[in-house]
Amino acid sequence: MIEEPPLLTIKRPARRPTDAQIAAFQGVPTGFVVDAMMGGGTMASTIRPLGEGRDLNCVAAGPALTVETGPADILALLAALGSIQDGDVVVSSFAAHQGCAAAGDRVSAMMKNCGAAGFVTDGPARDYAGIVAVGLPIWCTGLTPNTPFGKGPGTVGLPIQSGGLEVETGDMIVADMDGVVVVPFERLDEVLAQLQKVQDLEAALHADLQEGLKVPPDIETLLKSDQVRYVD
Repeated sequence: MIEEPPLLTIKRPARRPTDAQIAAFQGVPTGFVVDAMMGGGTMASTIRPLGEGRDLNCVAAGPALTVETGPADILALLAALGSIQDGDVVVSSFAAHQGCAAAGDRVSAMMKNCGAAGFVTDGPARDYAGIVAVGLPIWCTGLTPNTPFGKGPGTVGLPIQSGGLEVETGDMIVADMDGVVVVPFERLDEVLAQLQKVQDLEAALHADLQEGLKVPPDIETLLKSDQVRYVD
């Protein structure tokens, strides 16, 4: 006989980036973070800034608080409100369900009141105007007026799968108009060290562009080499 699962399983937070690590990711473009991870860490491109950012500045960077709700359910998301720490980005696995909203303006307002810096889900949202008024940056798969239910089961704080990636509480979420990037907790220092190199390279390239760069030097060298064959 299979036992009935509990309505909720909540893991107490055991790890969190330091204040210095969190601060180091603020204002950094997602593209830089992906380059620092050698092309990894990007959630599926179906998860987009709410309304493509036309009415809400969707930029956030903070530790992940993971939620597994299952399709069409938000009980675990509501339960997660009690676990949010200032600056967290709540990441909810909605099982990629598209038939109803994973959150609306009221839940968004409660997340913001609890200190959340953003919300990421693999489902749609609802109450667009209300969410804009709340001001919580959201990344989702679109909009729908259909409402979810809250019956469970679900989890808070345990590993989830969302947007094609595994996400754990304490991972760093960096999100902007280009999408959402997940930096695993274990790689934070490594990625931050590489990120400084990426930022330096980008600054140098920007200076070259401002001075009129047309073709990168390595491409010019390649075009003059025997590795390129020209035909008429």
